[in-house]
Amino acid sequence: MTVIELIEACSARLSEAGVSFGQGTTNAFDEAAWLVLWRLQMPLDGLDDVEELEVDDTHLAAVHALIEQRISTRQPAAYLTGEAWLQGVPFTVDARCIIPRSLIAEPLAEGSIDAWLSDRTRRVLDLCTGNGSLAVLAAMAWPEVTVDAADLSADALAVARLNVDRHQLADRITLHQGDGLAAVSNRVYDLILCNPPYVNQSSMDALPAEFNAEPALALAGGADGMDFIRRLLQQAALHLTPAGVLVLEIGHERPHFDAAFPTLDVVWLPTSAGDDQVLLLTRAALTALPSTLPLSP
Repeated sequence: MTVIELIEACSARLSEAGVSFGQGTTNAFDEAAWLVLWRLQMPLDGLDDVEELEVDDTHLAAVHALIEQRISTRQPAAYLTGEAWLQGVPFTVDARCIIPRSLIAEPLAEGSIDAWLSDRTRRVLDLCTGNGSLAVLAAMAWPEVTVDAADLSADALAVARLNVDRHQLADRITLHQGDGLAAVSNRVYDLILCNPPYVNQSSMDALPAEFNAEPALALAGGADGMDFIRRLLQQAALHLTPAGVLVLEIGHERPHFDAAFPTLDVVWLPTSAGDDQVLLLTRAALTALPSTLPLSP
């Protein structure tokens, strides 16, 4: 059996078993390719070069065992391989942190945030950093900035430390443990990036097993998904420079977001998932918010 035939067979097996995707891949073929190439110790971006190679019986058995493990445990592929990618950059991953997939990585890499920054931009905060992926990408995108990366979870920050060290950025990225903006005390930033817990309770109740394998702390946002975001938006202006901006991911929660913040002046940043999942807020827009916001339903 060739590599490509093995991937097609594993893809069919994953589809037949009804596993869920969305944690690094979006379909059975891509997930099968990831797992097969990883188990065969072949470059994950080099399928074209190896697809006609024959796979011996020993390696066939190893691949099939991995696929069956994926099916029987419903563990995300990234937890089985210990690695995930965001914008082509590899990151260490395990069950202590959410699997990196933030849509904020797209406008960050594509430069669509740059117009809101200046040659005076020096301090960036990655709030709810998880495994540190956005902090690392920000440091790579803007070599002149220093980055604070904060999270409530000490476990997630332990993984973030692995990634900061992996990419040799310990001199520019500082990790902070704490609840929301309290983790960074009175520090002020030119840019805050935040992929917070924003999944509403109904959606949490319907999550497939693969997503339930991730820390609920990184996903659950309360009844309407806005619990953390309410606190953040009321406090964020105090942590921004006069020209500072907040870039926030809300995923599929646009209706709940609009209901919670009906008067907010928002700039939407286009992503591959749509034009209403990542937004940008200026400090002026944040200071115009009412001092009290509607409570969670």
